[in-house]
Amino acid sequence: MPEQQDRHIVYRYVSHLVKDTFALVLAGGRGSRLHELTEWRAKPAVYFGGKYRIIDFPLSNCVNSGIRRIGVLTQYKSHSLIRHLVRGWTHFKKELGEFVEVLPASQRFSEEWYQGTADAVYQNLDIIRAEKPKYVLILSGDHVYKMDYRPMLLEHVTTGADMTVSCLEVPIEEAAGTFGVMTVDEDSRILRFDEKPEHPSPVPGQPGTTLASMGNYIFNTDFLFDLLEKDGKDPDSEHDFGKNVIPSIVENNKVYAYPFRDPETNQLAYWRDVGSLDAFWEANMELISPKPELNLYDPQWPMWTYQAQLPPAKFVFDDDDRRGMAVDSTVSGGCIITGSHLKKTLLFSNVRIHSYSTIEETVILPEVTIHRHCKIRKAIIDRGCEIPEGTIIGYDSEQDKANGFRITDKGIVLVTRGMLGQPGGYA
Repeated sequence: MPEQQDRHIVYRYVSHLVKDTFALVLAGGRGSRLHELTEWRAKPAVYFGGKYRIIDFPLSNCVNSGIRRIGVLTQYKSHSLIRHLVRGWTHFKKELGEFVEVLPASQRFSEEWYQGTADAVYQNLDIIRAEKPKYVLILSGDHVYKMDYRPMLLEHVTTGADMTVSCLEVPIEEAAGTFGVMTVDEDSRILRFDEKPEHPSPVPGQPGTTLASMGNYIFNTDFLFDLLEKDGKDPDSEHDFGKNVIPSIVENNKVYAYPFRDPETNQLAYWRDVGSLDAFWEANMELISPKPELNLYDPQWPMWTYQAQLPPAKFVFDDDDRRGMAVDSTVSGGCIITGSHLKKTLLFSNVRIHSYSTIEETVILPEVTIHRHCKIRKAIIDRGCEIPEGTIIGYDSEQDKANGFRITDKGIVLVTRGMLGQPGGYA
C-alpha cells in the first residue's frame, strides 16, 4: 500500500511538471547528406517507416509524454513539412491548453532568418513568454526514436539543474568526430562539452564509452531567457547550443547529462540519425525484420501521423509466372501489387507495381508506379517516380551511374523523378 501511494504521488507530481513544460521542436534542418532526397523537402519532412515522416517521432513522444504545448520551428524548404503538420497535427484544442503550432522564421527579433539552434529559440522568446512555462524542452526534429520525456523532466527537477542534456552512451570510436560529447563527473554533472572532438572523454567507470548529445535539452525558463539574451548580443557567437551556449555555461551552472536508456532493458535505447542515404535505407530495412528494435506496433506508445483515407493493400494474380506477393516486407494502404514479387521491401502508400517485376531490399516512397518487367534491388525510389517498363536498378553500378542515379558508398541506389527526366516537386 505505501508503494502504491508513493507511485501515485510521483505520478501526480510528474503530471504537474509536464503541464508546466513547453516543447520546441527544431525542424529547420537541410539534411544535405541525403542529397536529392531533400531537394524538395526539409530533413524532418523526409518519409520513414512506411507511413510516417521523421517529424512525427519527436511530436508523438511529446504527446505520449503528456506534453501538449508544442511549437515547431521551420525554415529550410518547409512547404511539405508545414502541409503535413497542418493536416495531421492541428487537431488539438488551445482552449484545453494543448496545441501544435508552426513557428517559421519571422524576423521578429532581427533582420535575419534563424542563424543557429539557439537563435531559432531566441527569435521566439515572445511566444515562449506568453505561455509562461516553468520548463522549456528543446528537441531535435530530425531523429527517429521513442522516448518518454517524463523521467528526464523529473530528473531535471530532482537534481536542481539549470539545464539537462539528453545523451546516448556510445562507443568512443563511434562518437569521435561525429557527435557533441560530454565530460561528466560521477553524478553526471557536465564538466565540459565538446563539439565533435577527435578524442572524446570516457564515462566515469565505463572505459571505451562516451556520452553523446541527442540534441534534446531541458531548461529552466528564466535561465534560458538570460542565456539567449546574452548569446543574442554576442557578435562572435554562431548562436548554436552545441557550439556556443552549452560550453559557455557548464563551469558556473548546474548542467547535467541524462543518459537515455531502454526503459525495459536499461540498455542503450533505439535512436537513429537517418542523416545519410545509407543510414536512411538501413533504418527502414530494420523495420521489416521479425522483431525490429523500433516497435511501431506498440499500443502503449502509438506513433501519430497524417494519413489519407486509403483502401487496403491489394495483391492480385496467382499464376506460376505472375503471382502478386510480398515476403518479409511491409506494404502500406492504397498499394496494388499486380503479379510481381516483393522480398524484404518497404512500400509507402499508393504504390503501384505492375506484372512480372521483382523488387528486393528496396524502400519505395509514396505514389510510385513501377511498370512491367522491372528488376530492382537495394534502392530508394523517391515519391512520385514512374519507373519505365524493363528498367533494371541495383544490378550493374556502371549502368546505374550512366542512367544518372546516385550510388552510395554501400551500393544503395537513389532514384528520383529528376534523374528519370520527370518533373520534380513531389515532397
